[in-house]
Amino acid sequence: MPIIRRLPETLVNRIAAGEVVERPAAALKELVENAIDAGATRIAIKLVEGGLGSLEVTDDGCGMTPDEMALALERHATSKLPDEAIEQVATLGFRGEALPSIASVSRFTLESRPRASEQAWRKVVDHGAIVADEPAALPPGTRVRVEQVFAKVPARRKFLRTPRSEYAACLDVVRRLAMARPDIGFTLEHGERRILALQPDEAIADRVAQVVARELKDNGVAIELERPGEAGPIRLSGIAGLPTYNRGIADHQYLFVNGRPVKDRLLTGAVRGAYADMLARDRHAVLALFLDLPPEDVDVNVHPAKTEVRFRDANAVRGFIVSGLRQALASEDRRSAQTPDRGAMARWTSEPAQKETMRDEPSPALASIFGGRDWSAPSRSVAEAGAPWRASENDTIAAPFGRAEEAAPIAEEDRDFPLGVARGQVANTYIVAEAKDGLVLVDQHAAHERLVLERLRAAGAEDAVSRSQALLMPDVVELDETACDRLEDAADGLARYGLVIERFGPSAMLVRAVPHSLKQGDPEKLLRDIDDDLVKHGEALLLGEKIDLVLATMACHGSVRAGRVMRVDEMNALLREMERTPRSGQCNHGRPTWVKLALKDVEALFGRH
Repeated sequence: MPIIRRLPETLVNRIAAGEVVERPAAALKELVENAIDAGATRIAIKLVEGGLGSLEVTDDGCGMTPDEMALALERHATSKLPDEAIEQVATLGFRGEALPSIASVSRFTLESRPRASEQAWRKVVDHGAIVADEPAALPPGTRVRVEQVFAKVPARRKFLRTPRSEYAACLDVVRRLAMARPDIGFTLEHGERRILALQPDEAIADRVAQVVARELKDNGVAIELERPGEAGPIRLSGIAGLPTYNRGIADHQYLFVNGRPVKDRLLTGAVRGAYADMLARDRHAVLALFLDLPPEDVDVNVHPAKTEVRFRDANAVRGFIVSGLRQALASEDRRSAQTPDRGAMARWTSEPAQKETMRDEPSPALASIFGGRDWSAPSRSVAEAGAPWRASENDTIAAPFGRAEEAAPIAEEDRDFPLGVARGQVANTYIVAEAKDGLVLVDQHAAHERLVLERLRAAGAEDAVSRSQALLMPDVVELDETACDRLEDAADGLARYGLVIERFGPSAMLVRAVPHSLKQGDPEKLLRDIDDDLVKHGEALLLGEKIDLVLATMACHGSVRAGRVMRVDEMNALLREMERTPRSGQCNHGRPTWVKLALKDVEALFGRH
C-alpha cells in the first residue's frame, strides 16, 4: 500500500515554486513587492531576454544582515507579520515563500547591506543548493539577480513562452506596481534599452498617464470619493477615461485594493456596469482605480499570487464603485475625447492637388476676392523653374461638398457656448461650428441618437421596454445545480428588468415572464448567457445591456440621419441641446459625437506656430 512520507525540503520548495513562480514575471512581481515592503524610494529593474536570460532588482531599502538573509531563504520566514493577525496585513507580501521558491528553480544571487552597516553580504543559491556565502560590495539596500530559470526543470522550461511574450508580462507587472506606488521611483531596462524612468513623489494622475498613455490625462476624469463604513472610511481615487477614449480589450484597466494590484471579477464587473450604457459590448474603458478600505473588510489571502481578493460586503463595494464612477463621468459627460488623432492630422494636405488644365482668366469667384490683379499668363521667357501655379474654374464653382452660412461676427452672448455657433454642414453629415477656442465638428446622427436615447429614458421608456410579458406556459430550463443557485440568488435583481424566474427542483429554473422587448427570444439561451455573466462578473449585467440595446435601436431609428440637409437654426438648436444633455459627448456605442480642433492646431497646419 502507498506509504505516507514527509517530503524533502528541496521538493517542497519546488512544489511551492509551481504556485508562486510560474514564469519570470511572477518572480519579478515577488521581488519588486519585497523591495517596496523594505521601504525603498527607488527601484531599478534589469531584464535580459524578457527575464528568460536573467532579471535583476536593486533597491535602496532597509537591507538585511547575513543572518537575516539566511533566514529569508527559509520557507515561511518573513518580517511582515509581527503577530498572528493576518487579517491586518498591510504589506504586499506576507507568506515568506517567494525567495526559497525562486531559489529552488534558478541560480539566485542575493546581495544586501543594512543602512547602518559598512559591509554588504552575498549569498548564491543554485537550484536549491548554496554555492557562495561571502562579503560583497554594495551601497545600502538589496540586489537580487535571478538567472537560468527552470534550467534544471526542463518540464517547466518548455512551457515558457517566447522572450517577447515574457517581456510583455514583466512590463505589465512593473507598470501595475509603479502605479500602485507613485511615491517610489522606478527604472526598467530591457537589454540595452531603457523602457521606463519614473521619478518618485509623483501625483497619481501624472504617474498613470506616464505608464498607461500620456493622452489619458487629457481624455479622463479624476476620481476622489469617500464613504463612511463600519470599520472606517472607504475611498475611491484614480483616473477614468472618457467613454469615447476606449480600447478593444480590457488590458488597460488597472485596479488596486489597498495599494495591491489585483485582477478581481467583482471590480471588473463594477467597471463594466458603470460604463454599461456608454460603451458598445466589445469596447472597454481605460482607467486606473485605487480602492482603499479597512484591512478587516478585505481578505487578501485567497490566492497564492495575491492577485485576487475577497470583500466582506461585496455588494456595498460594487455599488460604491459603480456610483462613484458614474458620478465622476456625469461631471464630464458632455466631453468627448479631445486629443486630435495623429493619423487624421497627418492626412491634412498643405497645398491643392494640381491639375493639367490652366486658364488665363480667373473664375468670377476668385475675381471677386482678388480684383485689381493682372491675371494674364506670365511670359514664358521669365518663367521660373518648377510647376506653375494653376487655377481651375472647376475648383471654385463646382457643386460644393459642404454648405456654409454667410460669415458674421459671433454675438457676445454666444461666445461662451462650449460647442460654439454653427457655421455650416459638410457632406450633409457633419456640422461645422466656431467656438471661442477652436473649430468644432459634430456628427449630427451620432449626437441626435444620444439625445433621443436620453429623452426616451427621461420619458420612462426604459420601464416600458423592460415591462414583463407573462408566458402562457412557463418554460422549464434545465441547468447545472450551481448555475441554478447563482440565478436564484440574482432573481430579485433580474425581476427589475422584467425577467421573472424561480427555482424548479435542484437543477432547473422556471421562467414565468420575460421583458416585453425580448419576448421573441429563447429563454434557455437567455438564462445560460446570464449565468455566464454571473460567473465572469459576479453580477447579471447582460439583461440590462439587452434592454439598453433595444432603447438604443429605438433611438437610432428616431434620430436625424446622416445625409439630411439641416438649416443653421436646426444645427444651433442641436448644439444647445447637446450642451444640456447628460452623456452627450459620446453616442450609444461609445464613439465621440463631436471633436474639437484647437486654434493652435489650426495654426500649426498653416505653419503659424
